[in-house]
Amino acid sequence: MEVKTSLLDNMIGVGDMVLLEPLSEDSFLENLKNRFEHNEIYTYIGSVVISMNPYRSLPIFTPEKVEEYRNRNFYELSPHIYALADEAYRSLRDQDKDQCILITGESGAGKTEASKLVMSYVAAVCGKGQEVNKVKEQLLQSNPVLEAFGNAKTVRNDNSSRFGKYMDIEFDFKGDPLGGVISNYLLEKSRVVKQPRGERNFHVFYQLLSGASDESLKKLKLHRDFSKYNYLSLDSAAVNGLDDAANFRTVRNAMQIVGFMEDEVQSVMELVAAVLKLGNIEFKPDSRSNGSDESRIKDKNDLKEMCELLGIEQSVLERAFSYRTVEAKLEKVSTTLNVAQAYYARDALAKNLYSRLFSWLVTRINESIKAQGKTRHKVMGVLDIYGFEIFEDNSFEQFIINYCNEKLQQIFIELTLREEQEEYIREGIEWTNIEYFNNAVICDLIENNQNGILAMLDEECLRPGTVTDETFLDKLNTICAEHLHFESRLSKNSKFLTDHSLPHSCFRIQHYAGKVLYRAEGFVDKNNDLLYRDLSQAMYKANHKLIKQLFPEGNPAKVNLKRPLTAGFQFKASVGTLMRNLQTKNPNYIRCIKPNDKKASHIFTDSLVRHQLRYLGLMENVRVRRAGYAFRQPYEPCLERYKMLCKRTWPHWLGPAREGVEVLMSDLPVPAEEFSFGRSKIFIRNPRTLFFLEERRRQCLQDLATLIQKIYRGWKCRGHFLLLKKSQIVVSAWYRRYAQQKKYQKIKSATTVVQSYTRGWQARKLLRELKYQKRCVEAVTTISAFWHGTQARMELRRLKQEVRNKHAVTVIWAYWQGTKARRELRRLKEEARRKHAVAVIWAYWQGLKIRREYRKFFRANAGKKIYDFTIQRIMQKYFLGLKSTLPSMSPIDKNWPARPYLFLGGVHSELRRIFHLWRCKKYRSQFTEEKKAVYEEKLEASELFKDKKALYPSSVSQPFKGDYLEINKNPKYQKLSIAMEDKVLLADVVNKINRANGKGTARLFLLTKNSVVLADQKTGQVKASVPLPDLTSVSVSTQSDGFFALKLKEGSASAVKGDFLLSSEHLIEIITKIHRMGTTAADREQLDIDISDEFLVQFKHDKVCVKFIQGVPKNGNSVSCKRKNNRLLEVSVPSTA
Repeated sequence: MEVKTSLLDNMIGVGDMVLLEPLSEDSFLENLKNRFEHNEIYTYIGSVVISMNPYRSLPIFTPEKVEEYRNRNFYELSPHIYALADEAYRSLRDQDKDQCILITGESGAGKTEASKLVMSYVAAVCGKGQEVNKVKEQLLQSNPVLEAFGNAKTVRNDNSSRFGKYMDIEFDFKGDPLGGVISNYLLEKSRVVKQPRGERNFHVFYQLLSGASDESLKKLKLHRDFSKYNYLSLDSAAVNGLDDAANFRTVRNAMQIVGFMEDEVQSVMELVAAVLKLGNIEFKPDSRSNGSDESRIKDKNDLKEMCELLGIEQSVLERAFSYRTVEAKLEKVSTTLNVAQAYYARDALAKNLYSRLFSWLVTRINESIKAQGKTRHKVMGVLDIYGFEIFEDNSFEQFIINYCNEKLQQIFIELTLREEQEEYIREGIEWTNIEYFNNAVICDLIENNQNGILAMLDEECLRPGTVTDETFLDKLNTICAEHLHFESRLSKNSKFLTDHSLPHSCFRIQHYAGKVLYRAEGFVDKNNDLLYRDLSQAMYKANHKLIKQLFPEGNPAKVNLKRPLTAGFQFKASVGTLMRNLQTKNPNYIRCIKPNDKKASHIFTDSLVRHQLRYLGLMENVRVRRAGYAFRQPYEPCLERYKMLCKRTWPHWLGPAREGVEVLMSDLPVPAEEFSFGRSKIFIRNPRTLFFLEERRRQCLQDLATLIQKIYRGWKCRGHFLLLKKSQIVVSAWYRRYAQQKKYQKIKSATTVVQSYTRGWQARKLLRELKYQKRCVEAVTTISAFWHGTQARMELRRLKQEVRNKHAVTVIWAYWQGTKARRELRRLKEEARRKHAVAVIWAYWQGLKIRREYRKFFRANAGKKIYDFTIQRIMQKYFLGLKSTLPSMSPIDKNWPARPYLFLGGVHSELRRIFHLWRCKKYRSQFTEEKKAVYEEKLEASELFKDKKALYPSSVSQPFKGDYLEINKNPKYQKLSIAMEDKVLLADVVNKINRANGKGTARLFLLTKNSVVLADQKTGQVKASVPLPDLTSVSVSTQSDGFFALKLKEGSASAVKGDFLLSSEHLIEIITKIHRMGTTAADREQLDIDISDEFLVQFKHDKVCVKFIQGVPKNGNSVSCKRKNNRLLEVSVPSTA
């Protein structure tokens, strides 16, 4: 039987604050502290989870813990974030309810880690499979990318999220993840240009400088030294326990997993480098002749490098930093910028460039992780957003953040009460109205469309004339003076005139979490978030791939004279969308609390935690929960836990669980008003009643334990006695057996002795008889052997005599034959000596005659004549020998006779060259014009593909046929042949690759002098016709596949549907003929042939990367193409090794 541990078993403190008794802020704080000191970092408030940041690793997030909380009731085990994640996932999967998990808390409280734990738990418990695992990996790997670009080191947290994030994870009907959508809110872009003391800029800047290779930094024109960049703070550049180089590699790997192309990653890094370069641009004052002040750039080197990174003309951006153009309806006014305005323009550009890059990253991640298909999916949302902020100096950012928290608190109260009310109605319990503070009045003070603070701020920003923070504060003092939650020193309300804690340039708002003092300075500028139009237009002129997408308002053709939306208006709209989204889902809450400001473990600062308890409204949450019934539990587990308290329900209740609980509660001294029976649950009003039940249960368990011990001890003693009795019987039996065995052994031994003596006498008698018989047999055998030996020796002597006689005759005959042979040999030798003597005498006689004849020539110039004669004879012999050993007439035959004499080396080589040229000329003279054209095509194919593409060697031996379909003779293609205006140079069947699934469709490929035509294979209908001038390049791989991409000129009529990705068995011939058409035509540019294992193909509005890899395809040795994601087609080519 499985043993289950309850929330109430072995509890340290109180696991659910609803059961805390007595309930006060001090007891609440003490309970949290007690659990924190015992490493219990999670506590419940009903279904809300309070999470304390331990600032260290705890062994409570292991795979074993995941399995422990999987498919378990929420209150079945001790409090844990896995319990909430499991409850939300099972409600989504089994009950088809969309869920949202709201994670709130101040910076450093552990919100980001909590969201990671929720996502990792859901990924661990949902389904498996290749596609599902890929989706889970992409969803999880989106976190490192967003953390690198959106997180930074602050005084409160080394990895603080400086933006709000909401992720919708979509699931299918089985509960398997299909994809997700991420929304981001209010990136703290002011951190790009300025960081408070002790804090850093965003992580990605330090990761890039620390982790990129030297070659990459050189391309980005960067140095590793942080001190060379004005936007990077130096006092906190290095963070203990944070390896920026390793994190950079993690981010690069995560971007690849999510689906970023290599060129996209490079473009992003170029923009990051441009922001760093932008911060190094400094200005100096300069005066014009008319007396107006203007600014000039001090050192233009950083400006030059930035312009080279972004592809902007230096003069254009330099002018945008020096002048501002204001456009009215029909006129333009250009004014110079002073040094302060130039620095403002520079910082505004840096902030806008980085924030728009961050928004593009979120959009790009959404493209990769979005779910395919348009059917409705189940959704689980995870909200990781900043908590309520109260600093010494609070500005526009804190005002916006606190407004968001007011809205979250409002929806929290509404949804909590609604959930409580729905459960009471569902269970048939009478509903009691719960009194609570409604912060709608504070939300209305901020967001009212007429008199709200945000509306007045927008009105001031749009008002003509002089607009300052002082005029904005005056307007607030005029309109909001009588509001109960607004306080200002200069308002008409006289009770604040002598409040010295309220400065003149500030106003104070009574939030639900407490009073917050806001400094009005900077509200107008930060709300405007103004970027000069000159800078937008300058950035739009860049040649960089991303810049035009980030600054669409810079397009001169789409000039909009309307002022852009303010930051406050945009944030208010996004918060409204978020609230509407959350109201459609079932909420689950995680309230994160940090125990101290030192980021150290085992330290619990009471004042800090008390402050967080107040502004998170946790006490109010407990009171709302306890205003009805503090505890509720289904009948089955309740009866199972408390059945020992009643004799009628113990040990087994055979009826329905509800009746058993009713019997149980009627037997206990508990007032009837302390509990109510619902349809499936029992509701207990006061925690004291629950503690009374637990105490009675503990006493019963002690009594039951005593009874069990008594029964066990009796059973054990009886068992010991029976064991002793059984042992005595066994010992007696063994002894009697032993005695009988000894007696039997003695009798057996005596019998054996008598039997041995008898058998010995019989054996000896038999032995004597056998020995006598053996001697008789041996005597007969000996006599017979002697007789047979005598007969054998007589026969042997006879045979030997006969052999000797035969051998004598043979020897005599051999001697006679030898004598005859020696006589013949002497005769032949004598005859040979006589013939040799005659030949020698004749040779001497001939020599004498010749010497007498030529003696006269040896008197003068004998040496030279002999030399010339010798050389002449040698040359004559050389040429005659060369004539008989000449190689074949084939130009590819490399054989040549060996050189006979060293002094003929030069002549030998020259003759070989002349002979090769002559036979090549002879071979060429045999060519027809048609054959000559074929060889020219083969030569051009060699120049294009030799040693570049693995398919080329196999194509050398194949003739270029051209018309493989015999289109003019085949009646099937008669209409197509008539439709072609020019002569068809090549006709073949190719496969057109579909981007959606990587599969091919058969098409007819026709090439003429002026165009490329694709037609349907079955009907012959023309599907596409591309003029050759519209072709810009052809891309192929280096592998042995037949894939090639025809890339079309942008803006041409043929490029409406994008490029063509085709596959053919005659790839070498097709591309050679297309390239030859471009080479021979004088009115068109030469076609580029791009040979690479990774290239981009334009499909309508999207660019898709085609990547070739070596491997073993599933269908044998053929090439296979498969879509990996929306931007990647992967072609698997069999290995040639």
